[in-house]
Amino acid sequence: MTYSQQHAWQEIEQFLPKEFQLSPNHLPTEEWWAWQGHNIHLDTFRNPKAKIKVILFHGVGTNGRQLNLVLGGQLAKRGYEVIAIDLPGYGMTQVGAGINILYDDWVQAGHELIVNEQAQDSRPIVLYGLSAGGKLAYDVAAENKHIKAIAGMTFLDPQNLEVRDQISINKWMSRVGSTTASWTSKSAFKNTKIPIRWVSKMSALVNNPQALDVFLADKSSAGNTVSVAFLDSYLNYTPAIAPEDFKVAPILLTQPEKDRWTPLALSELFLQRIQHVPVKTVILKNAGHYPLEQPGLNQMVNAIDAFYKANAK
Repeated sequence: MTYSQQHAWQEIEQFLPKEFQLSPNHLPTEEWWAWQGHNIHLDTFRNPKAKIKVILFHGVGTNGRQLNLVLGGQLAKRGYEVIAIDLPGYGMTQVGAGINILYDDWVQAGHELIVNEQAQDSRPIVLYGLSAGGKLAYDVAAENKHIKAIAGMTFLDPQNLEVRDQISINKWMSRVGSTTASWTSKSAFKNTKIPIRWVSKMSALVNNPQALDVFLADKSSAGNTVSVAFLDSYLNYTPAIAPEDFKVAPILLTQPEKDRWTPLALSELFLQRIQHVPVKTVILKNAGHYPLEQPGLNQMVNAIDAFYKANAK
């Protein structure tokens, strides 16, 4: 299946301002990349004349096409080459038969995608991640070490108990459920799948109730299921470089003002540990976790555009 055959993203874009909706003559090209037994879907705006390549990472409630709606399409109009990856288990990516996916696989997929792109030409590569994709962008950069800039919508360390309490659907799931997941991930039931909305605060993904209904019904994003082993690997992943030692690239946090899921303080717990590269925060006015609202959307695109141009040299 491809996004040309899927209607969820088209329903979601109706909740966005007209200028953020993808017109028929400005649609991403759908590509496929064979990786580790999976058929990875890439939603791209290729541009050989672009000076900068942007790779977009979604979190556990979104997919690559949804990122192109709020950011990728806009950056493409400004002259960037854009690659939005559907990580294994999400979007249109076809998961290999019998392969259990871990968060570690997401990091490696991101790293190897960058290696592939770097092998094509010498243009600088920058990253963006939405929600859990923000920290994923950091984890991928720590693994790859050849990134010029990292922008993200939250940078969360899920090993921090305060963070776990906030991102989980409730404290019982945060504390008892995470311990149970750890035990189960080492048992014969590690591949058991559960709806992501049962464990995370997916009800706060967007601030528009009608849009939320569309997201939660979409099996390629917020309506998805993940394995117990994936959850455990996400909660306990240790990056290749600790934030105290991170020197790879400057970081921009684009924090939605009305984010009911991951408030600014949670990202600050992680970002304040980074001392060797510049860290900047921009507040997106009136915007929710997955931003549908103005002026936050325009502020996000403008801030990220300026940040990339200042650092990808």
